[in-house]
Amino acid sequence: MTERLVILDRDGVVNHDSDAYIKSVEEWRPIPGSLEAMARLHHAGWRLAIATNQSGIARGLFDPSALDAIHQRLRERLADHGARVEMIAFCPHGPEDGCTCRKPLPGLLEQIARRLGADLRGVPVIGDSLRDLEAARAVGAAPWLVRTGKGERTLAACADHPGPGPLAGVPIFPDLSAATDALLASDTRP
Repeated sequence: MTERLVILDRDGVVNHDSDAYIKSVEEWRPIPGSLEAMARLHHAGWRLAIATNQSGIARGLFDPSALDAIHQRLRERLADHGARVEMIAFCPHGPEDGCTCRKPLPGLLEQIARRLGADLRGVPVIGDSLRDLEAARAVGAAPWLVRTGKGERTLAACADHPGPGPLAGVPIFPDLSAATDALLASDTRP
């Protein structure tokens, strides 16, 4: 059986997003159906990873221990569904820090590839923003967009782009559950 990997953005794909940042466990609320979608992928043999920009750390809005607690809650809630995420890669830097990990740069995806020993060519990267799609393209992965989180804003911002635009060839889904349906329907493994 061939191993499959899917990489998800966190805020706006797995959980509700906030322009004020998700700063605590209490603010972390899964999007309805997202944890179940991740569990369906896991049970179908897909490996799950998350790549997330978390500049709230650099901005002093929360500290790494708060982020760890949020990720622990995510892992616990997934475990309730008999599933797990293999890796959560995060960028703690701000936009002006000059790092290589902040999406749209590919550093987080490269970290996942190294740690999991994965080839990212064609791997679905499901996000809600243009930066998620750009990071996916930078490593030869397959960018997928969901309309949750900042997805509608992304669609609106790209609507007036001349030519094929940044969404050319990008599958667009209402949410992670619908994207999961498409992934599982296209899975041709025996």
